[in-house]
Amino acid sequence: MPTSSARQAASDQPITPELRQWIVAQAEAGHSAPVIVQSMVDSGWHEDVAGRALESTLRDHLEAQAAQQGKPPAVPVPEPALHDSPLYIDVGDRRVHVLQAMANPRIVVFGNLLSDAECDELIADAEPRMKRSLTVATKTGGEEVNADRTSDGMFFARGETPVVARLEERIARLVGWPLVNGEGLQVLHYRKGAEYKPHYDYFDPSEPGTPSILKRGGQRVATLVIYLNEPVRGGGTTFPDVHLEVAPKRGNAVFFSYERPHPSTRTLHGGAPVIEGDKWIATKWLREREFS
Repeated sequence: MPTSSARQAASDQPITPELRQWIVAQAEAGHSAPVIVQSMVDSGWHEDVAGRALESTLRDHLEAQAAQQGKPPAVPVPEPALHDSPLYIDVGDRRVHVLQAMANPRIVVFGNLLSDAECDELIADAEPRMKRSLTVATKTGGEEVNADRTSDGMFFARGETPVVARLEERIARLVGWPLVNGEGLQVLHYRKGAEYKPHYDYFDPSEPGTPSILKRGGQRVATLVIYLNEPVRGGGTTFPDVHLEVAPKRGNAVFFSYERPHPSTRTLHGGAPVIEGDKWIATKWLREREFS
């Protein structure tokens, strides 16, 4: 714990324009964040000041570059509590396993989000209501059949059943995002040969129907894909930009976030074809604001 004199000394070290220029130059020269911070500490900067200066400077620099390149501004996104590399996250009524985490793009694979019985219950409740899956039509703001998506699906209203309500509470705790910012849970069924070709989940700002879509809660900022059963072969969730495929293990889930509606987020993803058996998943999309 820093002493009051240390805190006062830290407050006396202003983050000047010259310091920001130096930090940007070091980053552009290829030096890592720990190396830059250590260099500042060795020069007499307090570590907390150095860390704050580095974070704020690089964030502002990246945003300025993004604006110059015509990218939309970044917004806050859901973020699981992974700062101290936990093996488990307590979500109230169970411990979710942290199986894999990637920083850029932000992709996290979770285990034990749902029990086998809960997976079965979701499938049983959804099955009588399944229809050919639709996608959001960003040209009109409505929905449409998309040849790239060959699955059947349905939506639950938020909190519609006890198992849906429990799952939504877990998700809110897991990723630190308000429950009311979530769209209704979608359940999808992929038979043999069915797939969803690579796509982005955010709404394209250049499409004429996007403004009307955003009235219901703003942009999508994160996705959680939950595996309700296990196909015999195939059916993984693929991320082509980073050459990653997440296996569809029952009860597990893959989370990914996207701070701006732009391909630079590297969140292009798809559902690989089911080669043998079939696949059931539940998808939760999270918005910037309350979804209504």
